[in-house]
Amino acid sequence: MSIRRLPEKLVNRIAAGEVVERPAAALKELVENAIDAGATRISARIAEGGILRIEVEDDGCGMTAADMALALERHATSKLPTDAIEDVATMGFRGEALPSIASVARLTLESRIAGGDGWKRVVDNGGVAAEGPAGLAQGTRVMVEDLFARVPARRKFLRSARSEYAACLDAVRRLAMARPDIAFVVEHDGRRVLDVQGGQDRVARVAALTSRDLVANSIGVDLDRGDVHLGGVISLPTYNRGIADHQYLFVNGRPVKDRLLVGALRGAYADLLARDRHPVVALFLDVPTSEVDVNVHPAKTEVRFRDPQLIRGMIVGGLRRALDEHGFRSVQRPAEAALAAWQQEAVAPRPPAPTLFASHLPHPQAPAEHLFGADEDRATTALLRDRIVGFSPPSDALPMGRAEPAVAPVPQADAHPLGIARGQIAKTYIVAEAEDGLVIVDQHAAHERLVLEQLRRGMSGQAVPSQGLLLPEVVELDEPACDRLEAAAPQLAALGVELERFGPAAVMVRATPAMLGAIDCRKLVTDISDDLAGYDAALGLSERLELVAATMACHGSVRAGRTLSVAEMNALLRTMEVTPHSGQCNHGRPTWVKLAMDDVEKLFGRK
Repeated sequence: MSIRRLPEKLVNRIAAGEVVERPAAALKELVENAIDAGATRISARIAEGGILRIEVEDDGCGMTAADMALALERHATSKLPTDAIEDVATMGFRGEALPSIASVARLTLESRIAGGDGWKRVVDNGGVAAEGPAGLAQGTRVMVEDLFARVPARRKFLRSARSEYAACLDAVRRLAMARPDIAFVVEHDGRRVLDVQGGQDRVARVAALTSRDLVANSIGVDLDRGDVHLGGVISLPTYNRGIADHQYLFVNGRPVKDRLLVGALRGAYADLLARDRHPVVALFLDVPTSEVDVNVHPAKTEVRFRDPQLIRGMIVGGLRRALDEHGFRSVQRPAEAALAAWQQEAVAPRPPAPTLFASHLPHPQAPAEHLFGADEDRATTALLRDRIVGFSPPSDALPMGRAEPAVAPVPQADAHPLGIARGQIAKTYIVAEAEDGLVIVDQHAAHERLVLEQLRRGMSGQAVPSQGLLLPEVVELDEPACDRLEAAAPQLAALGVELERFGPAAVMVRATPAMLGAIDCRKLVTDISDDLAGYDAALGLSERLELVAATMACHGSVRAGRTLSVAEMNALLRTMEVTPHSGQCNHGRPTWVKLAMDDVEKLFGRK
């Protein structure tokens, strides 16, 4: 078969297959063009998920009639003033979007420059259908109708209108997050589904597009390393989601989806989140154009870094430092569902006293002498009165309190962020009074985090004190497990676990971390061996040991169900206030929550 040149329409359709995969891809290209045109407000209207119609209007610089005709030709663009494609700083630069879309749909392009006249050009599936004057304000309006109507092989692979709409909304949301200085409006089937104003700061824009609660439960990231800058917003570990649908990465203002982000986030939130939970993250990376290739994917959704390890290390280190600086912070208030569970129950009226004795009962405030006389024994008086009223519950049904002798002045709640311990509930939760509310602490989760942080300090060079066993304990395991423990023995020694090989299928434990107290050595060593085998083999030994440390911390933490003294409770609170990450346990759950005084007063109808 001889080689031949393909027809222009077929070339455009092939290009459309690369650039316009679905309605969301077409919408993304049109919005990016509006951003590059200097728009301050962009409106997008879609119908039936973009399959029936997509309309994008902006107030950018606009185009003349000649520019409009040129823009509908392949590889014609205003975004590459020179041949240095590696120095491109705009959202798009290939010059394929408009002609590719016009080859598989009916496209109406209207535009007007400042001080000029508006012009309209209509292209129907690759052929010019009409053109002429148009009335509109400065800017550009593009309408795409019946996408893939004449390409049934492509249209039948589109998903439902609801799924296509979700993809369209996500595409605009990412672009709106990248440019908080621009106002964005999205309407779907006549209903406004997104409306954000321009001129917002980065945190407010990310929160507006994800969740309003993010403002109170987020941490700012700001890090420079050479010519590379990393900024953004990350959630507290206790503010997380079950799926990774709220993780965004922007490189030089361009939203991208990169596997590098997934791995870096997992490393940054290691031992702060359970493996099935995911943080809310929006990271903005500014890199010299010579250090990143944005021309990897036709739709520009992927990039390639010249030094990916530098970028990964910067993300992990920057996020870790930001999380460390915020110490014991946790989610600032309990979930709305938890607050709603508090109920104001009506109190049943107390039955009246028997008529026989009612006339003889004294007033509750009256002295007992009015009934029995001053010379009667007061204990007998109280006993008789209880019998008359008929309200003397058994002693074992009374609520029991626990008091301790005061050996020192009671500390002031306003001097400590987590307040002063006032009691313990269900031998699990510490109740503390802070200056601005009521603090409830999960003693097991909190102490587990404190122990883990001490173990991590041991891994960083400050050896964890160990406690030698009076009689070394031999733990029998299979040979591969013993091999893993023997290989990690020097690092485990830094964590306070001293062991050595004892034959082919056993290890001898000589010491355990002193902070763990009396523990089951056999179970501890077995769990450590399982963790070394179970975690991803791609992780280095030090990273795996960080995850193993979480298991060790769980063995030595204060268990739920243990009664603590007031001094122990306050000591736990004070240690939490100076320990990084003490606001969440090793699995990402909050270790403490605060009920503001306003919320307490609302529960009692005072507000």
